[in-house]
Amino acid sequence: MNKKHLFNVVANLLIVGGAFALSACCGNCCKNEGAAPAAATEQAVDSSAIVLEAISNRTSIRAYQETPVEDWKVEKILRAGMAAPSAMNRQPWSFTVVNDKAILKQIADSAPNAGMAAGAPLAIVVCGDMDKAPEGDVKEFWVQDASAATENILLAAHALGLGAVWTGAYPNVAKAKMLAGILNIPENQTVLCVIPMGYPAESPAPKDKWNEGNVHYNVWK
Repeated sequence: MNKKHLFNVVANLLIVGGAFALSACCGNCCKNEGAAPAAATEQAVDSSAIVLEAISNRTSIRAYQETPVEDWKVEKILRAGMAAPSAMNRQPWSFTVVNDKAILKQIADSAPNAGMAAGAPLAIVVCGDMDKAPEGDVKEFWVQDASAATENILLAAHALGLGAVWTGAYPNVAKAKMLAGILNIPENQTVLCVIPMGYPAESPAPKDKWNEGNVHYNVWK
């Protein structure tokens, strides 16, 4: 199996939330029911390596080419976001795709940490849907759920050759409401973040964030 073939597999893995859906392949490996177990094992190892490499090599991209992002890529990215886990499977998220340059400029001018949106071909605004959020003490789980969707979006964008950056809004209530006002987002939605994205116009080196001191087993000593 060549690298292009494996790349297609990984892109589909992201969309279905990590399920190893070999039916998304384009080659004959899926049709060959008599393939040796060793070959399947090797394929799984290679696929895992590519997924882990994508996670390690993803970086925040803040400069973009003018090239528009294809609609089919946007849909794949959104499908990846919606494949995220959520508390009680409430899926308390919504997504606003912004590709109007005037609105992107307004977002950039109003939210300094999202200033790069002015030069992006699009941005995805991730919201928490309070009508779908759990009730009571666990209501704030929507933040974790929408954050999981956001990370899936970042990884899917990277896998599809795009660059993106997570720019936060919530828990800055004033900023979240300001962004909601720009986009006419209803009151039952809380803006978690804005994700400007596009084809990268920069290539920062990925950071090695491994720190053994952050790891503990069973109990802290």
